[in-house]
Amino acid sequence: MNKILYFDNHSTTPCDPRVVEAMVPYLSEVYGNAASSSHQFGWDAREAVEQARIQIAALIGAQEKEIIFTSGATESNNLAIKGVANYFARNKGKVGHIITPVTEHKAVLDSCHALERDGWEVTWLEVDKDGLISLESLKDALREDTAVVSVMYANNEIGVIQPIAQIGAIVKAFRTEHKTGTLFHCDAVQALGRVPIDVRASNIDLLSISGHKMYGPKGIGALFVRRGRPRIRLEALIDGGGHERGMRSGTLPVHQIVGLGKAAELAKEDVDTGAIEKVRALRNRLWDGLKANLDELYINGSWEHRLPNNLNVSFAYVEGEAMMMAIKTIACSSGSACTSASLEPSYVLRALGVDVELAHTSIRFGLGRFNTEEEVDWAINLIVGKVLQLRDMSPLYEMVKAGIDLKSIEWDAH
Repeated sequence: MNKILYFDNHSTTPCDPRVVEAMVPYLSEVYGNAASSSHQFGWDAREAVEQARIQIAALIGAQEKEIIFTSGATESNNLAIKGVANYFARNKGKVGHIITPVTEHKAVLDSCHALERDGWEVTWLEVDKDGLISLESLKDALREDTAVVSVMYANNEIGVIQPIAQIGAIVKAFRTEHKTGTLFHCDAVQALGRVPIDVRASNIDLLSISGHKMYGPKGIGALFVRRGRPRIRLEALIDGGGHERGMRSGTLPVHQIVGLGKAAELAKEDVDTGAIEKVRALRNRLWDGLKANLDELYINGSWEHRLPNNLNVSFAYVEGEAMMMAIKTIACSSGSACTSASLEPSYVLRALGVDVELAHTSIRFGLGRFNTEEEVDWAINLIVGKVLQLRDMSPLYEMVKAGIDLKSIEWDAH
């Protein structure tokens, strides 16, 4: 194949041509400021923005007035967690408590660490070998001063889907019973357009959205903020003209918002029509092809509770960096896009109990809307060939094939 195959759709997705087509007029023709209320240019821009809200709301079962535009999911996560925490602290006159799993995206983890430095207490939920949190541990961790529980819908590295509806029910029941303001925030970036999402049915109070993870443009995202009782109060992180109901000031990038809206519309079509099953079939084809030709392969995270496009697999007795160089004509990842530059093993895999050596051999493949069977078959042939070559050079693999238990060997440290 005379091109690099793109199997890294968890880090970003290509902008769908239909999204680009929808955006272009708002770069050169409909160029008004959506906040300009005194002329047609502004009215047209405002109409486009409101249409995008409707499209995004429809994807997650929300109302259009519950969609707040941001620069992306990182900002949405920060606004949700810090916004809730800062309002809580100002209203209560003291800091409180936050709950989140240890496998969350860095945007959530680092937001919580920042609040820890300000005196907030954070309960870090462990996960089991499948990457799932314990619902009992969540129940035990809840306190009357818990301001927010933040759990991502699906993990960005291993694709594992958490029991979101059950988590939402637990948080709501606790809030009702103890008359607290505890809120449930969900980073749904990886799940959007890949699994059905209904914020009402799952009792989600705040939900983070990103455009570039679902075939939309980079630099645009949204935060769903539930309306109703109990009322959700956020302290803004960006002050200015009071845009977005005072939660996020700044001139709205109309062309990007239009692109996000169109991407959401197409994502809903994928879910509603079952088009995502094509991607699942490609993912399964890749896994079946690797299993049929290689031994010592290990799936990281639950296979049953997994995004349809995710395959995170460890190739034992193959050095990770050598593997990435060997298959450089396939764009994939040794971790999340935000941490893959680090030489440290994935913190997500370590949380699952994967040992350091095996974690270093893991590769994340993210299939997408534009991948084909031909590409998958070509990738299988390349990967299998390269793994066999690298294992031919591995004395450890040779020892294992000879029946030697590597754990029983006392290695000389000198």
